[in-house]
Amino acid sequence: MSIVPSRSRPDARPAARVSIRLDLPSGARVGPGKIALLEEIARHGSISAGGRALRMSYRRAWELVEDLNRHLGAPVVAAVTGGSGGGGARLTEAGAALVAAYRAIERATEDAAAPYLATLGQAEASDAGEAASE
Repeated sequence: MSIVPSRSRPDARPAARVSIRLDLPSGARVGPGKIALLEEIARHGSISAGGRALRMSYRRAWELVEDLNRHLGAPVVAAVTGGSGGGGARLTEAGAALVAAYRAIERATEDAAAPYLATLGQAEASDAGEAASE
């Protein structure tokens, strides 16, 4: 087994960012993972292919979809009966609306947080510079 060195540079840090999780009154919890799964299902037309794109088992992908369906009161993914190529899955109107609303909330939050995150990034950079000079 060979060891592959890290591709990241020690001095290259990712920028500060905001991660959103919505806790809905129904008990549903919607965060970046479930939204990414719904987007991959829409892109690939299949729960299993959507899960594979995220390195997730079919069972885990199905459980996440079922959790959303159960808590939201309307299915977010619908099965598509197939012809010669087999069936698949697609986002329902409720699923597409959930993804759109989440992404809109995410953009608005990022816009609102940007000046604060920039200030935090500057403070981190100056703290790192002070530590290096000691």
